[in-house]
Parts: sequence; structure tokens; C-alpha cells
Amino acid sequence: MVVKLQSRTKKTQAAFLRVPPRDRDLLSQAIMSATTISVAAPADFHVHLRQGSFSELVTSHVRLGGFSLAYVMVPIIRLTFHRIFLLTGPQPNLQPPIVNTEEALLYKAQLQAIDPTIEYLMTLYLSPDLTPDEIRKAKQSGIVGVKSYPRGVTTNSEGGIESYEVYYPIFEAMEEQDMVLNLHGEVPSDPTSNTCVLNAEATFLPHLVKLHKRFPKLRIVLEHATTRAAVECVKSLGSTVACTITAHHLDLVVDDWAGQSWNFCKPVAKFPDDRQALREVIKEGHPRFFFGSDSAPHPPDRKSVSSPKQACAAGVYTSPILLPLVATLLESFGALDKLEHFVSGFGRAFYGRPAADERVTLRKTLHKFVEDSWALGDATVVPFWAGKQIGWEIVSE
Repeated sequence: MVVKLQSRTKKTQAAFLRVPPRDRDLLSQAIMSATTISVAAPADFHVHLRQGSFSELVTSHVRLGGFSLAYVMVPIIRLTFHRIFLLTGPQPNLQPPIVNTEEALLYKAQLQAIDPTIEYLMTLYLSPDLTPDEIRKAKQSGIVGVKSYPRGVTTNSEGGIESYEVYYPIFEAMEEQDMVLNLHGEVPSDPTSNTCVLNAEATFLPHLVKLHKRFPKLRIVLEHATTRAAVECVKSLGSTVACTITAHHLDLVVDDWAGQSWNFCKPVAKFPDDRQALREVIKEGHPRFFFGSDSAPHPPDRKSVSSPKQACAAGVYTSPILLPLVATLLESFGALDKLEHFVSGFGRAFYGRPAADERVTLRKTLHKFVEDSWALGDATVVPFWAGKQIGWEIVSE
């Protein structure tokens, strides 16, 4: 990462306000031209791109947000005979999931038709339909990983796993083929064991430890960590275990989503000390902790509305503002110098994806605000930080 000049946000804003209004435009231009960051080939190692008209809207936002690689989490959908069969459901995540190579490659082709400039890394869904032979076939076809959702912990995951032991033959094949196991690291809420959304991640961690001991050569990623316990657990394990951290979990705590549906996601943001642990491991520059946005778009009427029978959708949408958002957040806790490692170098190293020659330039800005919404046809999405000031912007080529 190349930093021409780094300034502290609060001091810069204070100085800006002391300048007479008639001179602020000139000062803004001078600051923006002097403060830039160049980042090599940003890569998002956890993103949801949906399907249909909604996919046409949000897939284009990967590049808009400054990223050139998208590790695509399997949507809850089945693709057959080159058509999409939509099943009625409350979310844009539809059922049943992609569980074979042909469906994953068809989905990839649909994404490439929307934006062919992005490198899409595809995944399969861990389910009883998956076989060791399918794992070998997927590897030969360029599929990179398999996503595991425990039953019922996130949107439309009712078909998720209940026990990992039955999948040991799958994991053995994945270990042999050098594929990645992506774990949504929570257990279902259960009042009999005092388990709820606030301790579901910590309760899951013994399963991660057991899997790593049983399959020490299997590359495992604990996705979207939210707790100090998760950070400490991953740090204690071997080099084949890594962890993604989202932008929104670097910003939110439990008070920010309690009563605010736009900030509600799974896993939920936790306590201030948990957020601090995520920030600390980034400042430390630990190579097994890297960026995955878990950007999860939903139609506004599914985010803003709940009823006695239906909760609001779980998911925070960050794709169109992603790189500026991460830079703003890292700057806020003194880790701006770790930006390139976090959003590119460490993740690419773990996944074995060399960085392209492409670089993205960010420029410091004093008066940039996040759009209230984006729309394409009938599809509309509201981003994280809508209407809020953001400290960096992408410099157009």
C-alpha cells in the first residue's frame, strides 16, 4: 500500500471548520489531491450476490465498491436446465441450495454475464446431497470451497447441518483436493442449553477445534467472526485455519442493532470488547485474519418491516461503499497502514490467489456521503451507513 499523506480525521475536520466558508472548496481540493492511498487488487472473501433482477443490481456493486475478486457464498437456489426455478419464500435467498458443480458453474456464468471484469470464486453448499465424487469433480472444475450453515441459524438455513461427523468423508475428500471449508460459526438457539444469538458463536468454537484436530490439513475459514473468543480460538489453531472479519462488525455493537433493523445481521454484533478484539487483531497484522464483507442485500421492505409472525431479514449491505468504508473504519482505530494486507494480501495468500497488477486508489474526502439507496428496474437496495459521512472515496480512472 502506498500512502502519500495520512491525516487524522478529527484534526482535519476541526481545521476545516475554522476556515472561512468561501475558502473551504479550495482547501477541500488541496486535501483530496494530497491524501491518497493505493491498494493492490482488493478481494472480498465472503459476499452474497443473489439472483435474478436483484443480482443484476448488486453484482455490479462489487466493482463499484473497489473490489476485483468475489468469493461467492452459495445462494439458496437450484439451477436446472439453464433456467432458474424460484420457490416461494420470504427472502431473496431461495431453496433448495446449489449442491453440485453444474449448478455452481451456471450461477458463475450468470454473474459473469452481469460483470465479466470480476474474478468469481464459487462454492457449494454442504448438505446430504454432496458426495466425495462431487467434491473431486468440483475441484477439477475450479470450484474453491464448500459452505456450511448450521441448521436454522441464518436466512433459509433450515436445511443446514446438525452434526459434522456424517460429513467426514466429504471433509477427507476436500482435504485431499485442497478445497476450503467455510464455516458459519454458530449453533442454533436452544433455551434448554441457555444458547441464544449472543453466545451462539462461542458455543460453536469447540466444533471448530475438533474439526481442525481431525483434519489438520483441511483449510478452514471461520466466517464473519464477532467475538474475542473466536479471535483467540483461531489464533490458537494451526496455519490451515483462518478467519474473515466484516466491515460492519468493526463498527457495530449490540446496542446498534437492538431496535434498528437496518443493522441487524447474523451473526449479530456483540459487545464493545468483542469489537475491540476484531480491531486489535487487524492492527496486529495477523496473516490469518482477513476481509470478507458478508454483504447481504435484501429488498427494503424486508429489512424495514417486521410483524408478530415474521422477523425482519438478517443482513447488512456494504458492497457499493466497501473499500472506502473499510478505509474509514481502519483509520478510525489507527490501522490504516494495514488496509492492503487486510483487504487483499492475507486473504489472497490463504486462498492461493495471486494479486493482479490492478491497483485501486482512494482519496481522502471531507464531504462525501453514502447514497440513500441504489435501484435498477424494480430492484432497490439500501446500503449500510445510508446518508452518513464517509472519509474516503475511490478515484475514478
